[in-house]
Amino acid sequence: MNKKTLKLLLKLTLTGLAVFLVFRKIDTNELGLILKSASPIWLFFAFLLFVLSKVFTALRLNLYFRDIGVVLSEKKNIILYGIGMFYNLFLPGGIGGDGYKVYLLNKYFHTPVKSLIQASLLDRLGGLIAILLILFSLLLFVDIDLTLIATLPIVTVSIVLLIAIYPVFYLINKLVFSKFLKSFIGANLYSIAGQLTQMIAAYFIMIALGIDDRILEYQFVFLLSSIVAVLPLTIGGVGARELVFIYSHEYIGIDKNAAVAFSLIFFLISAMTSLIGAFLKIDFEKSEKQ
Repeated sequence: MNKKTLKLLLKLTLTGLAVFLVFRKIDTNELGLILKSASPIWLFFAFLLFVLSKVFTALRLNLYFRDIGVVLSEKKNIILYGIGMFYNLFLPGGIGGDGYKVYLLNKYFHTPVKSLIQASLLDRLGGLIAILLILFSLLLFVDIDLTLIATLPIVTVSIVLLIAIYPVFYLINKLVFSKFLKSFIGANLYSIAGQLTQMIAAYFIMIALGIDDRILEYQFVFLLSSIVAVLPLTIGGVGARELVFIYSHEYIGIDKNAAVAFSLIFFLISAMTSLIGAFLKIDFEKSEKQ
C-alpha cells in the first residue's frame, strides 16, 4: 500500500468517525425537519454569494501570480481556480488543487516551482489571517464566557491581537515572501472581501433555516469551523466542521441541531461550487505567456 492510498484511507476513517460522533449527539428527526423547512430562495442567494466569495479569493491569488511573472487574464485565472477547487474536494487522495495549479503553471509558463508553491502558501495564509481578523473582532461582541487567565479577559486579548495581526503578517511577508510584498494591501483587501461575502452567504443560510437568534454567535462558530475544516484531517472538512458546532453549543449557546443543519447545507453549497470545476477547461495560449 503506497503512501497516498494510506493517507486517503486514514482520511476516510477520520471522516467516518467524525460523522458517527456528530449523529450520535443530535436529534436526527429534528435535523430532518429543519432541513426540509429550508427556504430554496435564500439558499440560492447563499450559493451566489459563496461563488462571489471564491471569485474574490481567485483575484487575490492572481495578484500573487503576477508578482512572479505569471500573467493570466482574470477569466482564465478564475477557471483555473475553479478546477483547483474540484481537485481539492473530490480528489483528496490525488494531486490536490494547489499541486495541479503548480504543475500546470510550471509546465506552460516555466515559472519556478518554488515561487508557485510560495504563492499558494501565501494565498492560504492570507485567507487564514482574514478569518482570524474577523474572529478577534467578533469576540468583542459575542456572548461567550471565556477567560484565558483570571486577570486577562478574552476581550483584552482580542484587542491586542487585532492591533498586532497585520503588522505581524506584513513582517512575515517581508521576511519570507518578499517577492509578493507589493501585493500586500490589494491581496489582503480581497481576503477580507472574500471572507465577509462568505459570512453574508452564511447569514442567508441562517435565514433559510429560520435561525433568527444569536446570529453573531453562529457566525463566530462558523469561522472557527472554517479553520478546522481546512486542516487535512477529513475529506472536505466533513464531520470536523459539524463537530465544532456541536461542541461549541455548550460554550456559546447555539442550537446544535440547527447548527449541524447549517453546516451540512454550507458543505453542500461548497461541494456544488467545486463540482462546477469538473466541467471547466482551460487552454493556455502563447499570447498569454510572458
